Amino acid sequence: MRPLYPKDLVGIVLTPMEIVSDTLERKLGLFSVVIISLSAMIGSGLFVLPSLAYAMVGGGVWLAFVLAALVVIPGAMSQSELASAMPTSGGSFVFIERTFGPMIGTMAGLGLWASFLLKAAFALIGFSAYLMFVQGDLGTDITAIQAALGMLALIAIINILGMKRIKSIQTPIVALTILMLVGLTIWAIASGEADYSRARPVLQTTSDWTMMGETTAFVLISYAGVAKVAAIGGEIKDPGRNLPGGIMTSLAIGAVLYAALVATMVAVIPDEAFYGADGHAIEDPVRAFAEAIGGHYVALFAAVVAVLTMTSMALAGILAASRYLFAMSRDSLLPQSLEDLHPKYDTPHIAIGLTALAMATALVTIDVHQVAEYASGFQIMVYVLMCLSVLVLRKASPSHAWYLPEYDAPFRPLLQLFGIVSGVTLLWFMGSEALIGAVSAAALGALIYQIYGKRHLSHKISPWETFRLMSSDPYRAESRRRSAAFFSADTWGNNLLTLRQFTSCVEALGMEYEDPDTLRDYFHAADENGDGLIHIDQFLMALEAMASED
Repeated sequence: MRPLYPKDLVGIVLTPMEIVSDTLERKLGLFSVVIISLSAMIGSGLFVLPSLAYAMVGGGVWLAFVLAALVVIPGAMSQSELASAMPTSGGSFVFIERTFGPMIGTMAGLGLWASFLLKAAFALIGFSAYLMFVQGDLGTDITAIQAALGMLALIAIINILGMKRIKSIQTPIVALTILMLVGLTIWAIASGEADYSRARPVLQTTSDWTMMGETTAFVLISYAGVAKVAAIGGEIKDPGRNLPGGIMTSLAIGAVLYAALVATMVAVIPDEAFYGADGHAIEDPVRAFAEAIGGHYVALFAAVVAVLTMTSMALAGILAASRYLFAMSRDSLLPQSLEDLHPKYDTPHIAIGLTALAMATALVTIDVHQVAEYASGFQIMVYVLMCLSVLVLRKASPSHAWYLPEYDAPFRPLLQLFGIVSGVTLLWFMGSEALIGAVSAAALGALIYQIYGKRHLSHKISPWETFRLMSSDPYRAESRRRSAAFFSADTWGNNLLTLRQFTSCVEALGMEYEDPDTLRDYFHAADENGDGLIHIDQFLMALEAMASED
């Protein structure tokens, strides 16, 4: 084994260090976490997905939303732990990049970018579907794709202009949306029009279970709002309590809301009303729900609320997606131009423009079902990586002591293993298209890293690299850790340690000796020429002797 030098050990951190948040103030409490998560969660998952999912699995579609929430729990809990240890903007991308290194970070960053832009594109599909119903009363005559592309251009301009006040109206819109949907549900139950026997799941054959699994994977994008909260971990007060508490509360509320509303939709809307004249599933199920209960004008009101909600979701989605390009450029993984801010509006206008162009391409070339499927597929992969990140960082933490989470995800490693297995299983249920999307994003990320990122970054040992070495060659991993301790203590830079420096090394490595005379004896035994200094080979031999006697 060749000798190690300081340049070979960059990334090894043996003493705990404070990770400074890049936010100004921790001001968000438990209630704020719940509201932010729900605001990002309620949208196309309720206004578009139910009818598409109904076409896949029938009346038991509500169960798919419940199962999806259960699959999300391990990733959400793992994400909470990661956010409490790395309270910085960037969320999932930062967690993955710091755990697995820049190449996998580039792959994941592009996957997250794709997931968020596809979710925003999906919201625009819902927007155009509901607008088609509204325009019947307005007397206008535009096509769905014209409406979607026109709104995309408008929200891209709004994002570039940096109109921050738009965000302040999102919460009222989401509140109005929830009130309307809950009101329609209560109305349906009170009127006696809901026949919940139609919402009974049919799970009699292997094919039924397979289709339920595929539908669960398909609707998982409904819970993508959980990831948004982790991205603002640095702004949350007492993150060890409020972050997991807020995520679990919003996840529970979201799951109950989805299950109750979707089951009631199925119980009220006639089977044939879930399909359009072309035989495909409709893209405005809430309109059909409202029309079945209260007639045309109630449906018109529901459609207007849907238009507002979908616009709000698309506006937030393009903002979130463009920030991934901005963050990757800031970390030298993508060209610097994506980090450039508009000279007047201080917004990453190039990143926003590129995101809008990718959304337009998706709207024109991919059908609605595939848009949702790709978005869910990328989100599942992120949750799997969140679970794997916790396992990697926990095992590698002796060599990466900066990982000090304020919150410990429960039931480790069983919870994370369940998240990994269930996530991979759902990806398998989704079939070849999800695999093609994942492989394409990974290949593009690897290519971009090799062409650009690798030339702009110096190598740093990642926790993933340490994890693999600890699993395959634990002796070498420990030797590398001890070498890092030696060079860290060698403040004189002469590749020699004094007794005091030797003692600090032993403490940094976690080798506790209450009797200082014992340490002194080991030092002098290694100091063969008695000059009061030891070189690295003598240092490593002394540690071997200490370890063998323990």
